[in-house]
Amino acid sequence: MALARTPPVGAHELPARRYARLAEPFRLYRGGVIEQPVVAYECWGRLNDARDNTVLLFTGLSPSAHAASSAADPKPGWWESMIGDGRPIDTRRFHVVCVNSLGSPFGSSSPVSIDPRTQRSCGISFPELAVEDIAAAGHAALATLGIERVAAVVGPSLGGMTVLAYCVQFPETVGSLVTISGAAHANPFAIALRSLQREMVRSDPAWRGGNYEPGRGPRLGLRLARKLGTITYRSAAEWEQRFGRQRVPATAGLSGDFRPQFEVEAYLEHQALRFADTFDANCYLQLSRAMDQFDLSDHGGGSLAGAFAKFARRPALVLGVETDMLFPIDQQREIADHLRAAGSPVEFHAFPSLQGHDAFLADLARFEPAIGGFFAGIRTAG
Repeated sequence: MALARTPPVGAHELPARRYARLAEPFRLYRGGVIEQPVVAYECWGRLNDARDNTVLLFTGLSPSAHAASSAADPKPGWWESMIGDGRPIDTRRFHVVCVNSLGSPFGSSSPVSIDPRTQRSCGISFPELAVEDIAAAGHAALATLGIERVAAVVGPSLGGMTVLAYCVQFPETVGSLVTISGAAHANPFAIALRSLQREMVRSDPAWRGGNYEPGRGPRLGLRLARKLGTITYRSAAEWEQRFGRQRVPATAGLSGDFRPQFEVEAYLEHQALRFADTFDANCYLQLSRAMDQFDLSDHGGGSLAGAFAKFARRPALVLGVETDMLFPIDQQREIADHLRAAGSPVEFHAFPSLQGHDAFLADLARFEPAIGGFFAGIRTAG
C-alpha cells in the first residue's frame, strides 16, 4: 500500500509538527506494509554533541505529538507542566522528541492518509497495526535524525505499553525507561470495555463498513465510545467529589425529555463532542484493537520473564494509581516486579490519586516530583 500524508483534522493547530519520511517501506508486526511511511513528531531542547540526551515520548491513544508549547507553537500541550526549561523533563539538559503514534490521525501514516492510487483516504483498507509498530516507527523517526540511542523512553497509558514494546525490540538503544499507568498486556476488563467501544463505532450507520467520506464518519458512535471511556479514565470518588448531584442550570422540558439534567452528563457530552471533532473512527478502531492485542510475553516465548530479560539492568521508573480501573495498579506492580527480577534498579510508586487513569495529567503534585527526581539522576555525556 503506497501511502502519503493527508492533512489531519486540526492540522492548523500544530504548526510545530515535523515529519520523518522514511526511505524504506515499513513492514508491520502483523504482516502488512506501508510503502511510503511518514512519522510526525515535535521536539523540545537541543541534541547534545554526544547525541545521547534524547528523551523519546510516546502518547496515549488520543493526544497528538504536541506535548508542550514551544516558540513554533505557544499553545499549551497535553503534558505542558512536565516538559520545558526547569521542568521535570528539563529541556536545558534533554532533547525531547514526542512522536505521533502510527495509526493516529495527527500526521503519521494512518487510515486518514491518502492512497495515491485512489486519491482517497485509506480508511478500512489500512493494514492492521500493533503496539510494536508504534514503537518501531518512533525508532525509525529517530534514525532520520541521526539518533541511535535514547537517554530514556517514556510513555503513559498506550504509551506505557509502547515503552515496553520499544525496549524489547531495541534494547541496546535504551538508557532508561519510564512507564506510566501502562501494562505488559491488556486485562479482560479493558478488552471487554474497548470491545464495546468499537462496537458502538461500528454500529453507527455512518461508519458504512469503514468506507465513510471524510467529515461524514460515525460521529454518534465515536461520541458514545468516548463517553464510556471517559467514565473509566477517572475514579468514582473523583466523580462524587467533582460533580456530586449538581444539576445543569436549565433542565425543564416536556414529559419524556431525556436531555442531560446533571453536570456530570454535561461534562461527558463536552468531552465526547471534542473527541468526535478531532479524531477519526478508523484510527480509533486500529489503536483500540492494537492495545487489546499487545502481550509482551510474545517476545519471550510466551513468558513475561523472558521478555523482560531482554532489556535487563536498565534503570526504570514505574508509576501507577491505586484508583485506576482501566490499567489497575497490579499491572504496574507486575512490570516493576519483572524489571527487578531481571536486574533493573526500579523506582515504583502506587499513588493514591483520586483522578484514576488520568492522574498523570491531573495529579501533578505527585507525578512531577517523581518524574523530576528520576530524570535528575540520568547522566549523559553532553
